[in-house]
Amino acid sequence: MPELAPRVPLVLIAGPLTAVLLVSALVAIAVGPTAVPVADTARYLWAAVTGGSIRAEEFTDYAVVWQVRAPRVLLAAVVGAGLSAIGVAVQALVRNALADPFILGVSSGASVGASAVVSFGLFSSLGVLALSAAAFLGALGATALVYLVARTRTGLSPLRLVLIGVALAYGFQAAMSVIVFFAPFGESARTVLFWLLGSLGGATWESLPIAAVAVLVAVVLLVRQGRALDVLAMGDETAASLGVDATRLRRGLFLLTAVVTGAIVAVSGAIGFIGLVMPHLVRIVVGAAHRRVLVVAPLAGAVLLVWVDLVSRTAFAPRELPLGVITALIGVPVFVTLMRRRSYLFGGN
Repeated sequence: MPELAPRVPLVLIAGPLTAVLLVSALVAIAVGPTAVPVADTARYLWAAVTGGSIRAEEFTDYAVVWQVRAPRVLLAAVVGAGLSAIGVAVQALVRNALADPFILGVSSGASVGASAVVSFGLFSSLGVLALSAAAFLGALGATALVYLVARTRTGLSPLRLVLIGVALAYGFQAAMSVIVFFAPFGESARTVLFWLLGSLGGATWESLPIAAVAVLVAVVLLVRQGRALDVLAMGDETAASLGVDATRLRRGLFLLTAVVTGAIVAVSGAIGFIGLVMPHLVRIVVGAAHRRVLVVAPLAGAVLLVWVDLVSRTAFAPRELPLGVITALIGVPVFVTLMRRRSYLFGGN
């Protein structure tokens, strides 16, 4: 049985972590090729939110803070929070500690849509939203296909979901390669590769609301289902004996994770390791109870991706490192260290 007892009072973790997130976001907005003092950054943000005024000579810095960096940093926080929360949900859904939001082929399906836009200019009438729209539709299409192939008369089995998801992901990647191979533009492969590794370079205020609402709704729903997720982690038979319909719960989780993952991938590309590693790190601190993990993991994921994005755009400025490269550099050693810890039980069981 998983260790569900709280090890540390939740408020002593969530409270400071929220403060760290706010400070991290403020610093990330202030720092960049054009450095803006933190105090001025806070003043510009306050003026933008409250409708206050600034001096005319400050307009350039104000524009950098409010129109360029603020939406990007907020989007980084939203994506990090979403990947962490969905990582927890997917690991419960497939009862596999190695699962992450992309294991069901969602990111590969999104890559097919994105590569079609980059290579052949599909959805050009949508302008800057074409890539996001195509990626989201690709993610939903991949999800629907995985669901239809994986379902049986007895419902959705975790093992079938993982195997079908992995198998179809290879098929989607092959389709993406074919699209790029026949692309009329030479830069298509480079653009698609950069998008696949994750980037927030296209963040705008317009791209933020949909992803933010999707992540917020998902976190609230998942926290409310915390006890059911605890029961689901014990197995279908145990769940049935405790009054939880595992098939119905798994179907709902599958739909929720697919929609939210699609919304995230559409605005950021595929950023690996956060959804895989963060749930395990949080479980070490707060225990295996899903309600506690789902409160802390989104905050921790948001903090991590805010700093990862800051490193991405400042380490080799004016060039940007793909976010997935940095998360892999962090995630791989952390994950290997976790696997070598004899005291840590993956997934709490």
